[in-house]
Amino acid sequence: MIKGNILALLILVASSSFAQQSTTIKFTNMDKDTLLQHTDTATLGTGCFWCTEAVFQQLNGVIKVISGYSGGHIENPTYKQVCTGTTGHAECLNIVYDPSVISFDELLEVFWEIHDPTTLNRQGNDVGTQYRSVIFYHNEEQKSKAEKYKKELNTNGAYPNPIITTLESFEKFYPAEDYHQNYFNEHGDAPYCQLVVRPKVEKFEKVFKSKLKKVQ
Repeated sequence: MIKGNILALLILVASSSFAQQSTTIKFTNMDKDTLLQHTDTATLGTGCFWCTEAVFQQLNGVIKVISGYSGGHIENPTYKQVCTGTTGHAECLNIVYDPSVISFDELLEVFWEIHDPTTLNRQGNDVGTQYRSVIFYHNEEQKSKAEKYKKELNTNGAYPNPIITTLESFEKFYPAEDYHQNYFNEHGDAPYCQLVVRPKVEKFEKVFKSKLKKVQ
């Protein structure tokens, strides 16, 4: 977990960056097709995608979250193939968001908080390169911001051990099988969801309460 003072520092930096951005990006009264022309995408690996898909789905400004695979060397991998740890892919989330509502910086805040970026190819009991902590950057700006935050967290000793999150250039994203999508919302009563996913979601809801979508 990030120490409170470091998380506050990152929120301050992100808020400043977002404030500068929001003065120049204003979208009002747009239909759905127009809105989609002004979205950005972040692709983040935090271990098992079941554990964090539900977290990003709740963020205000996030339009769609798709669980899938990226960073490997074969096309159209299956879950079974990825689980062997031999395809090079990481389980990850493709997050489509409205940058006029939520910034990439803010998505990184959540990313750093909701998983352990200090364990190599491992999250809890899930072990293998497919569970690596990774940011697949889509452009140089995303790469620069990810490098900045990683360095800042390591410099300030935010974690007991150094962050080993890899930064990899985004190439292709392959959506996972349908039964993986919206997993926590569809299977919230399953033992794995109760024991592993729900605690992560509840922690996230407390820490990032101000960033959640409003319940209709």
